[in-house]
Amino acid sequence: MKLTVFQPETVCLDESVTKVVAQGPEGAFGLRPRHLDMAAALSPGILAYWTPDGAEHFLAVNGGILVKQGETVQVATHMAVPGELGAIQAAVRRFVTDMDDRERQTRAVVARLEADFIRRFVEFGKNA
Repeated sequence: MKLTVFQPETVCLDESVTKVVAQGPEGAFGLRPRHLDMAAALSPGILAYWTPDGAEHFLAVNGGILVKQGETVQVATHMAVPGELGAIQAAVRRFVTDMDDRERQTRAVVARLEADFIRRFVEFGKNA
């Protein structure tokens, strides 16, 4: 199979592989060349793949989409970090922490917008 990992501005990985294991919202799943074609959402986690020489490699991804079609597996993700398992586990923790921080900031902005809307609505009712 051919595994290609795309980031917004670059191709992170383009290799021949014999097996891919990824993490989705429902759990981990594996792909081999004769498996059915599929598309799946990826959760932040570690994508493992094996090259034809039998070597296992790892890539931390912060979510994305995986599409297997025939002999090709394509992954689109915002960020991917290749490396040794221990080092990229720290990258996965950073992905999750960053995502939590962004969600917290987004909720704070929405709360301010809601409060401002309510304040203006109340003022509008007084002036009408």
